[in-house]
Amino acid sequence: MQTYPAVTLKPGKERSIHLKHPWIFSGAIQSVEENIREGDLSEVYSSIGKYLGTGHYHEGSIKVRLITFNRCNIDESFWYQAIQDALTVRKKTGLVDCPNTNVYRLIHGEGDNLPGLIADIYSDCAVIQTHSMGMLRSAEEIGAGLREVYGNRLHSIYLKGADTVSDHDSVLNPERFLLGNKTETEVTENNITFYVNFPEGQKTGFFIDQRENRKLLGFFAKGKKVLNTFSYSGGFSMYALQGGASEVHSVDSSARAENWCMKNAVLNHFNDRHGFFRSDAFDYLKKVNETYDIVVLDPPAFAKHLSAVKNALTGYRNLNTEGIKKVRKGGLVFTFSCSQAIDKELFRKVVFQAAAQTNRKVRILYQLSQGPDHPVNIFHPEGEYLKGLVLMAD
Repeated sequence: MQTYPAVTLKPGKERSIHLKHPWIFSGAIQSVEENIREGDLSEVYSSIGKYLGTGHYHEGSIKVRLITFNRCNIDESFWYQAIQDALTVRKKTGLVDCPNTNVYRLIHGEGDNLPGLIADIYSDCAVIQTHSMGMLRSAEEIGAGLREVYGNRLHSIYLKGADTVSDHDSVLNPERFLLGNKTETEVTENNITFYVNFPEGQKTGFFIDQRENRKLLGFFAKGKKVLNTFSYSGGFSMYALQGGASEVHSVDSSARAENWCMKNAVLNHFNDRHGFFRSDAFDYLKKVNETYDIVVLDPPAFAKHLSAVKNALTGYRNLNTEGIKKVRKGGLVFTFSCSQAIDKELFRKVVFQAAAQTNRKVRILYQLSQGPDHPVNIFHPEGEYLKGLVLMAD
């Protein structure tokens, strides 16, 4: 059995690990084996020398992210089994070999007991996104595991992870192919076609987590005039148009988003009912004189860290105030937060504040989250990052 550098906890600090939480914070650590470096695999022990788990060591407030609570070799067979287990879960949700959808998340970090690792499937392509140096350093083995699990069904594997590389580790080239050379593709989600660019796109190229919520929007869209702010490549817009919306306006400040959103409208033959406005969403909501039957507010994360929460809450409150103002009587607002540092209770509170500022009657019809291919580890509630509400404003 291979051994890894040891991390020893202070007395009494092993309780969270016994409860299967995969994060070990700096304040819990008593000692670290000499010469351990960023991204190294390490074994965690209690103060009395009991083995607790193995994970990646990192500098920062979260010192170790555990990938197993059982002593084992972290080799290609480990990655193969972890990927196979994740695929089994996706098969049970009906997303694998689905006739109308060929894009899904295969690995969702802590939700699949692999903190720091994302893997998305786009038809015959996989995109890996690493959020830790440890996962980046394991990329080749992860890629080998994907090839073994999927066989010839997978023609391309692209690695993304630039945000996780510090200057002294830049030799690890975080953006590269592990298989093939395909940088873009077209995928199908609920019979809607989307263009996806892996290197240039946000996240792995597309926001897969909103699939179920986009479908719900499409259910309400028939005959409606819809505004989709922070539209990116037009996920909500295309669903609204497929659902029979009379007119859809997509708003995003990015020229690249405009290009891809318009491309998707053409691919689906929706361009006659679709218009794109390149603008800051806040500016558009404040200046536009039109009102809408449905307004979608799906901004990027306003608070990626706890230190940003105060300013983020102001941003969410102002955004929702303007959004509610722009919806017609009896209309709907689909509003979201993907900020992990803001939980669903806090998000609901700030939307309440926004509704109160408009002096309108507002009901919550639905409370939304991420799709089933973005599972939440019950021992790691922080994984429930996507919060959404469907409001009716009278």
